[in-house]
Amino acid sequence: MGRFVLRRSISIIPTVFIIITLGFFIIRAAPGGPFSREKAVTPAVMANLMAKYHMDEPLVKQYFRFLGGVLKGDLGPSFTNKDFSVNELIAAGLPNSIILGTTAISIAVILGVTAGIISALRQNSAVDYTVMSVAVTGISVPTFVIGPVLMLAFAVTLKWLPTSGWIDSRHGLKTLILPVATLTLAQFAYIARLTRASMLEVLRSDYVRAARAKGLSMPVIIFKHALKGACLPVVSYLGPAMAELITGSVVVERIFAIPGLGMHFVRSAANRDYTMIMGTIIVYSVILIALNFIVDIAYGFLDPRISYK
Repeated sequence: MGRFVLRRSISIIPTVFIIITLGFFIIRAAPGGPFSREKAVTPAVMANLMAKYHMDEPLVKQYFRFLGGVLKGDLGPSFTNKDFSVNELIAAGLPNSIILGTTAISIAVILGVTAGIISALRQNSAVDYTVMSVAVTGISVPTFVIGPVLMLAFAVTLKWLPTSGWIDSRHGLKTLILPVATLTLAQFAYIARLTRASMLEVLRSDYVRAARAKGLSMPVIIFKHALKGACLPVVSYLGPAMAELITGSVVVERIFAIPGLGMHFVRSAANRDYTMIMGTIIVYSVILIALNFIVDIAYGFLDPRISYK
């Protein structure tokens, strides 16, 4: 296990390097630039802007300048938010996205795994059909439809909840309910379906049949023997799902005006803010790689058949 952890930790470095390199040159190849939307300025002013942000240098030199800053932990200044650096914007937005994402994924896991187990135990019953119908709805309907519908129903019509804002506003924790519910429904759907399918397969396995033959109760069979094996597909799914939610759901943060990392990414992409785009890409990549690494480690504890030699 120790050697596996060491090898995977070392492999993270070239992976992040490749992501930074590809991201840098792909973004620069896109048409337009961070100053394309500036009001008409004289060539002298534009030249000063380009020189200030080193945009007048050869592209390769700009790349190594940016890479050197990344190694020092400096992602550079934001081109469009001129009073802030990329580090400051990420530091302000990422905690909000983490709160939103972890809350949504935690609720989705609890409800999804529970619903999947119940659905598997009562296969082809009314409960099973109801759970799978909700799951299909969550998968089929995109978040940019679910969010406005929930907002219309509970904020505009019933006036129970605020339409937008964050927990530091006068509405407090109420601002979390609608965006969390929007994100939870989609994740609940996938987790419930994965748990149901995996649980059905495990319940038909030989060792579960042997446990039943020994007279073990169904709760003991499920929670002591079957649940570990049934959770493997869910654990695999949780790696990228948690990374996506933690780094911010772009659509949901936009709909509910949440000041998270997703909001900064949308604005930076629209304004060709090169450094901000690269900063969010790096943060997302590191979190995704780290969570997938944790998933690989968790596999060894859930399934003793897996070896890390």
